[in-house]
Amino acid sequence: MADLFDSDAKPEVEAAAEVNRPLADRLRPKSLAEVIGQAQVLGEEAPLGVMLSSGSLSSLIFWGPPGVGKTTIARLLARETDLHFVQISAIFTGVPDLRKVFEAAKIRRQNGQGTLLFVDEIHRFNKAQQDGFLPYMEDGTILLVGATTENPSFELNAAVLSRSQVLVLERLSLVDLELLTQRAERELGKGLPLNGEARDALHEMADGDGRTLLNLIEQVAAWRVDIPLGREALATRLMRRASKYDKSGDEHYNLISALHKSIRGSDPDAALYWLGRMLEGGEDPRFLARRLT
Repeated sequence: MADLFDSDAKPEVEAAAEVNRPLADRLRPKSLAEVIGQAQVLGEEAPLGVMLSSGSLSSLIFWGPPGVGKTTIARLLARETDLHFVQISAIFTGVPDLRKVFEAAKIRRQNGQGTLLFVDEIHRFNKAQQDGFLPYMEDGTILLVGATTENPSFELNAAVLSRSQVLVLERLSLVDLELLTQRAERELGKGLPLNGEARDALHEMADGDGRTLLNLIEQVAAWRVDIPLGREALATRLMRRASKYDKSGDEHYNLISALHKSIRGSDPDAALYWLGRMLEGGEDPRFLARRLT
């Protein structure tokens, strides 16, 4: 007997659902070879490339800004090493949830399958919670891959760090962002209605964040325009992304250090750039004045 919900329109429904998925999800790489950027981590002679070729993947901490591929790379590592992928967020996961994750990983191990546990925002776990990972890392129940936007040396336990390799993921370059834009245009089946200058401005707005770029591309692709838009028209229609900056965290110290080095290196253009970044991010001008003096 046919099911009540069976319909000849199912393929069309599935196709519509596929089109309605966010572009960032539709373009998620299916292999490490498809990942754009991060050659310093994924190249043949880079840390992950060497680990995979030698079959000796260890626990990892990915340190980098949002939108550079931390989650995607972790998921693909699990696929390439035949490990079961489990993803949790330190923001929403408590001790009881962790116990369930570890118990499930134990059962998988008994059945001959390993577990890659990806922990987003791992620096949000307190010391006791981080210590809870250690016995399961040591006996091979889990292979831990943590992701953090904060300096692991300050935010993670020394015991966790000693059992992991920290890999730094960088913001996507303008060349990387252009490659991502071309991939998005192929997926959408059309080019963006932008001239060359506006296209460059779109990449600048993304500020090295691939996810942000794809979200912007979705907005731009939906516009109905007769002629390609220029930089000014793009700026009118889109809000520029807020600068990543916090006045007491890593970005504060990274940028003031960059400003110092630019001044000591007699590079006025770079010094003005870092000064502008800090002012735009909301830094206290008096702090900057003291430093300049």
